[in-house]
This record gives sequence, structure tokens and C-alpha cells, in this order.
Amino acid sequence: MNDPDRLRLEEPTPDVRAIITDIEGTTSDIAFVHDVLFPYAREYLPEFVRARADDPEVAALVEDVRNEADATDVDLDRVIDILGQWMDEDRKSTPLKALQGMVWQQGYTDGDFTGHVYDDAVASMQAWADDRRALYVYSSGSVTAQRLLFTYSDHGDLTDLFSGYFDTRIGPKKKIRSYKAIAAELGEPPSSLLFLSDVGDELDAAAEAGLQTCWVARDEDTQEKARMNERHPVVASFEDIELI
Repeated sequence: MNDPDRLRLEEPTPDVRAIITDIEGTTSDIAFVHDVLFPYAREYLPEFVRARADDPEVAALVEDVRNEADATDVDLDRVIDILGQWMDEDRKSTPLKALQGMVWQQGYTDGDFTGHVYDDAVASMQAWADDRRALYVYSSGSVTAQRLLFTYSDHGDLTDLFSGYFDTRIGPKKKIRSYKAIAAELGEPPSSLLFLSDVGDELDAAAEAGLQTCWVARDEDTQEKARMNERHPVVASFEDIELI
């Protein structure tokens, strides 16, 4: 990390009742998602959808894909082609993310991979949980995929640390209304919630909704963007986050 002192919080973050964290680039290495999870889904999702097409849950998601693509009369092969295109685009589609989560479940349970979580994230989240602060996840990946990553993490099962999970069913991550909806569901004032992410647009939306924010800038590219945006406190790792 370059200039680490510049990436420390200057003051403790005030009065945080609950922490909401992103996954990709925040608790977990982006490379794990892009180099392990995405290629695995790209390879096995077509076979999975064909084999499970009559399963009610999969059939409902296939229909959701047709509706989202405005292609209600296409056959299953075309749906699979659409899913492949969306994966190539990294589209934040709710039915795609749900189907990917189902495929990844098989990979986790078969031991093909474990979920990467940074050491500093594990240590800090454990300390916050011990301090009776509620922890939540908000990721564009499905709730199923989120649970799997932390259940089968390379640090063991971490799911006891979390009080709940949110995905794009609550709303897009760059929309203010999504963070207002999360605060309403938690029954907490937005100002008592801290959102952690490595994406400036997400942090901006959370701040507009009244949440406290912290930019987790783990790599040089993210640090450069963070330095240009003076709206959010910036840290290089979870261990630099000080709560009161």
C-alpha cells in the first residue's frame, strides 16, 4: 500500500449500532470473485439450468430472465445464451445472481474452492460481533451466494457473525432508496448504520440516504479514486476502522 498513514481514519466513527458490508473488494479479494467464482458459473451454469429446468425454483428464475430480457417467447437454449451474455457483461441481474448462487453451492459443497475473506476483515468482524454490534451483508450477489461464501470460507464457517443479508431484491446498490429500505427494514436510524464498500457510487448513495460510510481502498486503483473523493473516510483495511 502506498502512503498508508493517509488511508487511516483520522477520527473514530461515531455511534455505530450496525455495520453493513459489501463483499467484492471489501471483505473478499476481487480476484476470487472474477478468477474463481465467475469462471466456474460460466462453465457449469448451462448444464445446471438444462438439468434443473423442471425444478419450480429454477423454472421461475428462467421465466424472470425472459421477462427481464423482454423475450417472453424464447426457448431454454436462448435463455442460456442470454445468461451467458449477462455473465460476460457482469450484469447485476437478480435471476442471474440467484442461478449463479445455486451453481456455486455445488462447487462449495464439493470442495472445489473455499470463499476468500481477508484476515483483517475476519478479525474486525469478530471483534465487532463480540462488542454486540450487528453485522449485515449487502452485495449484488444473491443472499444464497453470500451465505455460501461465509459458510465455506477459508477461515471456516463465519455465518454466526452476521445478523442478516441483503441483495438486489432490496434495490440496486447505487440507488439511495436501497439504503433507506435497508434502514427501514432494520428499524434503525440511518445515521446509526455504517456502510463499508470499495465503490464510490455505492458509498455516495448510502451517504445520501443518511448512513455513515467508509471507503475500503485495498488496491492502488481504488486508493486513487478514494483520494479524489473527499466525501468518505478512507481505510486500507478493516483494522484501520475505529468505532466508538
